[in-house]
Amino acid sequence: MSKPVVAIVGRPNVGKSTLFNVLAGERIAIVQDTPGVTRDRIYADVEWLKYQFTMIDTGGIEPNTKDIILSQMREQAEIAIASADVIIFICDVMQGLTDADAKVADMLRRSKKPVVLVVNKVDDFQKYQADVYEFYNLGIGEPHAVSAASRLGIGDLLDDVVALFPENASELEEDDRPKVAIVGKPNVGKSSLINKLANANRVIVSDIAGTTRDAIDTDIKYDGREYVFIDTAGLRRKNKIKEEIERYSIIRAVTAVERADAVIVMIDATEGVTEQDAKIAGIAHERGKGIIVAVNKWDAIEKNDKTMYEHQNKIREILSFMPYAEIMFISAQTGQRVQKIFDMIDMVIENNSMRIATGVLNEILAEAVAMQQPPSDRGRRLKIYYMTQVLVKPPTFVIFVNDKKLMHFSYTRYLENRIRDAFGFRGTSLKFIIRERKEE
Repeated sequence: MSKPVVAIVGRPNVGKSTLFNVLAGERIAIVQDTPGVTRDRIYADVEWLKYQFTMIDTGGIEPNTKDIILSQMREQAEIAIASADVIIFICDVMQGLTDADAKVADMLRRSKKPVVLVVNKVDDFQKYQADVYEFYNLGIGEPHAVSAASRLGIGDLLDDVVALFPENASELEEDDRPKVAIVGKPNVGKSSLINKLANANRVIVSDIAGTTRDAIDTDIKYDGREYVFIDTAGLRRKNKIKEEIERYSIIRAVTAVERADAVIVMIDATEGVTEQDAKIAGIAHERGKGIIVAVNKWDAIEKNDKTMYEHQNKIREILSFMPYAEIMFISAQTGQRVQKIFDMIDMVIENNSMRIATGVLNEILAEAVAMQQPPSDRGRRLKIYYMTQVLVKPPTFVIFVNDKKLMHFSYTRYLENRIRDAFGFRGTSLKFIIRERKEE
């Protein structure tokens, strides 16, 4: 099972982002700044008690607005609601119960998702007790009085949120078929690719609309093996409002990537690689997935003998935080190189799950250290005792040293490159944990 998803929704200016920031940053969240991921994140990985979940912040919902931006925020909040396992619905005690709150509550009821009602800005429960009880009139359960700004009532709120998670939220899925998420900006050709893969083989087992993840799972059989492709297509907007489209294409990517073994990041060859592509790719990178960059619409651009080389260089430059990613040039429309995707998927999933024996690893380590001496500082030299692999998906290595402070990032990268030279690991990130061991 992937991590449960919790969406925070409500009207504008009721304190959604304040609550999100409290949960994501200062109180309980484990959030890392990863290159390629937007600093203005609208999702975060959060831990509470024994549970881990992904939290999504949304734009404010104005149910009856004709304003283009606000109406798009409403539609895109609906996407977040469809993606969520549990919804936190925030109201504002200072503004009191409004018609807009009631309409949002109706929207949430129709979603049939578990909802936790939160009344924010309650700095003094005795003072606002009657005002909080007014929100029982929404008919979606008991209102939780909190003050996000003052961090009051947050623990009790989270206790109730995690109590609504699916019973098997901590269990692993038994389905061992390779799961491949296709992510990218809107209209880059994600659905077209799945349709081409499915039609070419004519063995779609089923098209199942994902009820909880707002993604469509398509089962495709190729060369006797079944694959599950998770399509995050959608968000075809006549009026492109860039920031809001970015936010919610990322929501879809987060929820799909969580479930996947490998991720295909699709890029439009006619537009070239963009910063938004980097944000979406960064989600897969930080979660340690096998990654394939598929440059689509390759048939639609004029080419010379340097075109592919120039595109590769630009992609490597923008996606510099994941130099290991495999790059393919395809056309979902004509089928150019599309069948090669299956071989690439098999390879990156195998590499993502590869395990290297400790003895072999340390032979590579000894050779690397002999070729390039470890760094030193003020006469004290780094000693590397040994290395062992402790996890897969992604392959994770622990290196035991005499002093962690002497282990410079550049030397860790050097060791990573030597391991890649020896074992490949194409298409997957490698993680390194540095531990100190006292000298005998």
